[in-house]
This record gives sequence, C-alpha cells and structure tokens, in this order.
Amino acid sequence: MKRLPVLPTLIVLIAVAAMVALGLWQLQRRAEKAVLIARATANLDRPAQPLPRRITDDLLFARVTAECARVADWTMGAGRTTEGAPGYRHIAACVSPTGQRFRVDMGVASDPGLRPVWAGGAVAGTLSHAPGGPTLLDRLRGHAPPPAPMIVSDRAAPGLTPSRRPDPASLPDNHLAYAIQWFAFALAAVIIYLLALRRRSR
Repeated sequence: MKRLPVLPTLIVLIAVAAMVALGLWQLQRRAEKAVLIARATANLDRPAQPLPRRITDDLLFARVTAECARVADWTMGAGRTTEGAPGYRHIAACVSPTGQRFRVDMGVASDPGLRPVWAGGAVAGTLSHAPGGPTLLDRLRGHAPPPAPMIVSDRAAPGLTPSRRPDPASLPDNHLAYAIQWFAFALAAVIIYLLALRRRSR
C-alpha cells in the first residue's frame, strides 16, 4: 500500500478544518441572531424614548423621538408604504440641536420627481438602520463604520405616504443554511480526496 502524500493530505486537512470552523461559526451566529430578533420584537411594544447618543443593536425596532433642527440633505431609494405599495422613499439627513446626526425616513411617493417640503421638527417613529451600509471589503479591512441610525417616521412629510414600519421578521437569518453549506463542502472535500487516494493506489 502506498504511503499517503504528506503535503496534499495536510492541505486537505487544513481546508476541511477551516470549513468545519466556518460552519460552527455560522451556528453560533444563528444563536446570536435569534436573541437579536427576540429583543427587537420586544422593542416594538415598549414606550417611546428619546434617541440616545450611542445607537446599539439592542435598540433596533424601538420607538424613539428626536428633534430635527435642520435637514442637511435628502436621499431617495426604493420603499413601501404601510399598505405595501411600492414607491420611492425619501430620507432626510437630520441634525439635532446638539449636533447629533441621524436620518429620518419621511415617507414614500409614487412619483420619482417629487421633492419633499419638510425643513425639520419633532420626529417620532421606529429606529432602524439607514440603507447603504459598509461594503464587504470595508468589513474585511476592519474599516467598517457603524451603520447610521434611521428613524422610520410615523407621520409622513407633506405629499408623502408613511413608510412601512420595520419588522424584525425582515432581519436575515440564513446562518443555518450557510452552516450546512460549509459542512457539505467539508464532506465533499473529504470524499473527493479519498476517491483520489483510492485511484492513486491502484
């Protein structure tokens, strides 16, 4: 019987160990995501609180209030109304009286050419993350800034329809599928290598 090739075997073992580790990490992330979703669901029914200076994931989907002293800019993206109708949602980049920056989803319009007329004021709504977060490359480099907080306002700006309230059920929870995928890759690598060794020994 021929001896096992040392270097190829070592490479395969390292690759399999890495894939199994990634699968286990995804299972750990799944447990963490379940806790996050449960906390977010509980936040929906809690009394409104002033928007804190430091936004953490524990506050996602909580009801908050804030004061928009001025609107620095507007952005537009895809959105849906409370009735589920698609449209163009308008997000105001707000600055509070103390200088805190946050964004407010002020509602949805069916006309992409509509420009909201809203200069700021008191805001109440559900806390979420603004779209357009850090890229995968930013995360890999460790330069990913924290997601910008965004309040989905209960009341729309004049001419707009209120946006659909954020739902914890919309949080992605694909970790089990990813874990199974990594374990399947590891198993496939082992089977392929064993078949290659069997063919080599003939």
